Amino acid sequence: MLDYQPSPHLLDGRVILVTGASKGIGREAALQYAKHGATLILLGRNVPALESLYDEIEAAGCPQPAIIPLDMLGATDQHYRDMAATIENQFGHLDGALMNAGDLGVLGPFEQIEDKCWDRVMKINVDATFHMTRALLPLLKASEDGRLIFTSSGVGKKGRAYWGAYAVSKFATEGMMQVLADENSKGPLRVNCINPGGTRTAMRAQAFPGEDPMTLKTPADLMPLYLYLMGPDSKNVNGQSIDAQPK
Repeated sequence: MLDYQPSPHLLDGRVILVTGASKGIGREAALQYAKHGATLILLGRNVPALESLYDEIEAAGCPQPAIIPLDMLGATDQHYRDMAATIENQFGHLDGALMNAGDLGVLGPFEQIEDKCWDRVMKINVDATFHMTRALLPLLKASEDGRLIFTSSGVGKKGRAYWGAYAVSKFATEGMMQVLADENSKGPLRVNCINPGGTRTAMRAQAFPGEDPMTLKTPADLMPLYLYLMGPDSKNVNGQSIDAQPK
């Protein structure tokens, strides 16, 4: 699946939501999903960046996307319920969601984690993702071939010193995926995690400021896996946490 070669029309007719779509992996995934026929719902807090992506998608002749400006740090459960209702009213269905938005926090010794940092990471990476997923589940389960992809990390599978709040949040993400995959194993909804690995993104640069980014793969390099798990060919893959860059 890492060298998957998708059909140009892989996602024709599908409506897909991507969170954290303004940059990095989220931006690239949204662009590739659109180029393979999907109608994209672009969610993020950086409106100018979302508008730039919107223009790029339209210029490429892809289905017209939609933008949902939302700061997950301040959003309430009602925001997500209203969002789900709007998606249903405007599009009639939702066939996929890539939960890509996340916050790294501050790396350092566990005993030095500040409450503000912990609360922010948990709010964005766990609480907001939970509330959004819960609100969207009826739509995703109603799809004939629904897909839900969470974004994991190597530190969410094996804890690593100094990764504190972020690592704990990713363990929670893995658990959320496993619970949902098991609950929906008998239906058409497939739920999985992707661990991108070291990728040329702003978050990676924040975590490893001394690293040469040119030694890392780009988000575009990882897209075969993102397309595979979002499309119909992955109908037998459920409850898996897949490394985009296995060692």
